[in-house]
Amino acid sequence: MAGTIKVTLIRSMIGKPEKHRRILRGMGLTKMHRTVELEDTPSIRGMAKKVCHLVSVEENK
Repeated sequence: MAGTIKVTLIRSMIGKPEKHRRILRGMGLTKMHRTVELEDTPSIRGMAKKVCHLVSVEENK
């Protein structure tokens, strides 16, 4: 996999399990509607999949 992906926090972390909060912080998402551009790796994809109900993911080529 090459390139980057854009990950945007679209739902609040309030009331979510601590494990999900740690994943979001690890991705650099701390506030609502904040977008980060991350390297497209299997580990980042796995993190995004764990919190898919809280984030929006866009692929960049």
